[in-house]
Amino acid sequence: MASEILSTSYIDSLIYNYEVSQKKQLLQPLQTRKTKYEKLDSAYSTISTKLSALKASLTELKNLETDSIFNQKSAESSNTNFMSASATNSASKGSYEFRINQLAKNDLVVSNDFATDTANAITGIHNFLIKTGDGSTGEYISNIEVEFDTNETNETMIEKIRNAINSDKAVVDSDAFVATDSYTGGASSFTFDINGTETTIDITGGGTYEDLMNELVSTINDDVDGVTAEKVSDSGNVSLKITVDNPDDYISISHDSGFDLVSSINIGVTKEKGASGTVTASMFSPTSGETQLSLTSKTTGLDYRITELSDSGTSTALDSLGLNLGTSRPSFDQSTDPDVAGFVYSDITDSNNLLNSKFLFNGLNLQNNLNEISDLSTGVTFELKSVMQDTDSAVNISVGINSEAITEKINDFITKFNDVYSYIKNESASTSDSRGSLTADSNATTILSNLRSSVLGQVPGIATGNISFLSQMGISFNYASGLSVSDSDLLEEKITGSLGQVADMFNSTDGIANVLYDYVNPYLGIDGYLSKAQDIFSDNMTNVSDRIKAAEARISKSSDTLRGRYQHLQTQLSSLISLQSMFDFSSSGS
Repeated sequence: MASEILSTSYIDSLIYNYEVSQKKQLLQPLQTRKTKYEKLDSAYSTISTKLSALKASLTELKNLETDSIFNQKSAESSNTNFMSASATNSASKGSYEFRINQLAKNDLVVSNDFATDTANAITGIHNFLIKTGDGSTGEYISNIEVEFDTNETNETMIEKIRNAINSDKAVVDSDAFVATDSYTGGASSFTFDINGTETTIDITGGGTYEDLMNELVSTINDDVDGVTAEKVSDSGNVSLKITVDNPDDYISISHDSGFDLVSSINIGVTKEKGASGTVTASMFSPTSGETQLSLTSKTTGLDYRITELSDSGTSTALDSLGLNLGTSRPSFDQSTDPDVAGFVYSDITDSNNLLNSKFLFNGLNLQNNLNEISDLSTGVTFELKSVMQDTDSAVNISVGINSEAITEKINDFITKFNDVYSYIKNESASTSDSRGSLTADSNATTILSNLRSSVLGQVPGIATGNISFLSQMGISFNYASGLSVSDSDLLEEKITGSLGQVADMFNSTDGIANVLYDYVNPYLGIDGYLSKAQDIFSDNMTNVSDRIKAAEARISKSSDTLRGRYQHLQTQLSSLISLQSMFDFSSSGS
């Protein structure tokens, strides 16, 4: 027994039992409190996430603007193989009949054909222009530059023209001026039009032409979106170069007021556009050993056709392909050898052109540049897909309420409502074995109560005889699980037959979406009730953690002190045992 008491393990056992007792007495209550705050903080974060999702749904349901979910329309086609349609909220109910006689096409011009490897004598820098329709009565103008080396073949010549077209951006170059000469024109204002967005800039002027170019570059780059201006210096001369960033954008520059600087430095342009934004150049081999070039307009229709192909000055790039056609539209002829360059759809008369879509719409013969047509009926887009035969039945397009989308949005609200409701309800429940993290929590109790009251009662302010309870539109409430669509046929009937009444249930002044939104909103955000409560939880957790650390330090210190005392007692006991042994030995010896 004495040896056991004198062992280190005996003291360790005593200290262990002491620490267990102290931790149970001092730390366990603190840890229980900290765990409670942690669970509450986690539960509040979950509630906040679920309430935010519900709020987003409520925001859509309470919307009274034209984009309200209750204004959503749909368009249905009787034969989607021939055409389909879509509708926005601005569309009106209606029915439309179509017969599709022709689909819109992209304008197409094809060059002569050439022996691929035959040498071509063209050299140096060549310029040419391509004009295309802008969709109305105007034109886009594209100026292209291409440089040829010596020893070009027909193939490399065509390849360089193709690449120059497909990479072309709109560029405006001013005249060149001696950099040190004085500019005497004075102040000027002029307007940039970049794809329909106009910006007027003011130039002070003064100083030299180099000063003028510096001011132009700085002002244009600061004030005009979509272009890049730079000063070009060459052998003592300076000029201005303006490049449109997006090849799909056009540029127009015109004088506005003051000195006419636009004319003075020659930067006036109208709808200059990169060729890569209007046409696509393609190189192909119709037969082995031959090469041809084709140009295809990027947008279908007669009003977007290629209107001119011309070499500039003494350049011969297009002429070498047979494509220096000017404004003429000869037909492409493949019956000769070599082919004769021209347009595949050369006829541009209203009656015979092959570029527009042509269709019978509610008995009217109509044409359009596009196959996707959005200007026939407000808010409705019709997509033509295939030409119809005489034996095909006409296609009917019906535009009406998008009941499917509205039902989906109501179901989304129900799901998000139940997500919050069920979570709070379950976390507020307690049994003999467990206690929910939100049991007796005042915020949780209030939210749950507001959720119930907002959907259970009659919506005030509704006209007598109209829907004023959710149950009247097939939606039920269960205290255990929340909302559910108990009669989907009734809900569909009310949406299609009494949509205004359904909308009033949610977005009227005292409608469910408005009332619930006003309940939910104060709980959310950094200044919301939940966030402020979490700040308190955080402070409490920090305080409890500090108290736990202090208690752990006290227990550790007390354990060290107690261990020292036990060790001292062991030393005394060991001495006594030694003395006893000496006495016992002395007695036995006598």
